[in-house]
Amino acid sequence: MSAAPSDAGEGVTRAAKASAPAEEVPAETGAARMPEPAAPEPTPVPTLNIANLLTLSRLVLVPLFVLALFAGDGVDTTWRLIATGLFAIASATDQVDGWVARKYGLITDFGKIADPIADKALIGAALVGLSVLGELPWWVTIVIAVREIGVTLLRFWVIRHGVIPASRGGKAKTMTQILAIVVYLLPLPDGADPVRWALMGLAVLLTVVTGVDYLIRALRLRAAGRRATGS
Repeated sequence: MSAAPSDAGEGVTRAAKASAPAEEVPAETGAARMPEPAAPEPTPVPTLNIANLLTLSRLVLVPLFVLALFAGDGVDTTWRLIATGLFAIASATDQVDGWVARKYGLITDFGKIADPIADKALIGAALVGLSVLGELPWWVTIVIAVREIGVTLLRFWVIRHGVIPASRGGKAKTMTQILAIVVYLLPLPDGADPVRWALMGLAVLLTVVTGVDYLIRALRLRAAGRRATGS
């Protein structure tokens, strides 16, 4: 006679199944994955920030510097000292605004455009002003102006292929130009003329050499870009 299934047996079986660990379901099965949260978009850098304000202050100082330079027919000692001070302050902002922009992440497209314009406006105004006063030969002003305008045009020419970083020679050129202009602006005695000529001569030399270097690097960058694109 066959025995009927025991209720106790069934209870044991159910209990065993309930106590057994649940089988893990691989993530690749039909269960849908939860989408990963999107990364937060970076906060845009405001155009009106301290770095750009310093750049704008340099542009504002340019006409004030020119007025001080020509005040008193350009020979008044007090006004020459004021002009020298304004030029020195404006030149200092060129170093500070770049440092602030890099340190605090305040680099903007406006700053990239306005900063070199402010630099060239300041240096150009000083050179032209000194030449108009007859204290600096015009050929010096023309050589430096042609180099700066040429480098600016080269930047636009190769911008689709990349940006050429500033070299140590370019930074040395700028600092030498500033130092030479300061020495020319100061109401120094005639005995300082050899120092003026030596500094300005070095500035012109660095201006030409770095200009040629920039031209070579621009040509190489454009050639590499054209090879990469097959154009």
